[in-house]
Amino acid sequence: QVQLVESGGGLVQAGGSLRLSCAASGSIYSINTMGWYRQTPGKQRELVAGITKGGSTNYADFVKGRFTISRDNAKDTVYLQMNSLKVEDTGDYYCNAAASSSWYSGVNVYWGQGTQVTVSS
Repeated sequence: QVQLVESGGGLVQAGGSLRLSCAASGSIYSINTMGWYRQTPGKQRELVAGITKGGSTNYADFVKGRFTISRDNAKDTVYLQMNSLKVEDTGDYYCNAAASSSWYSGVNVYWGQGTQVTVSS
């Protein structure tokens, strides 16, 4: 099993910045893609940004130019640098990883417990 633990959420004023971290632990053989999703009030969970093991990234249109995803493969950790935050960025942010626990097991998708981000006006 793989566990994901997020940190770095909190309260910030509009225009400010936050950096989220998500560390994977447990029985890890390989982590493929990692990503951040969010659930904002009244909406379903949606992709914010993703990153492959090789470092290729993709972003939702609503965060392009403001958020940056990165990862440290040696630490099994993914980050989300959030700049120019808007009130509408308020929500619960979840880390996601596609990982395998051994060479013979398949790839499973794991989720963190979420971290809350609140952006005030």
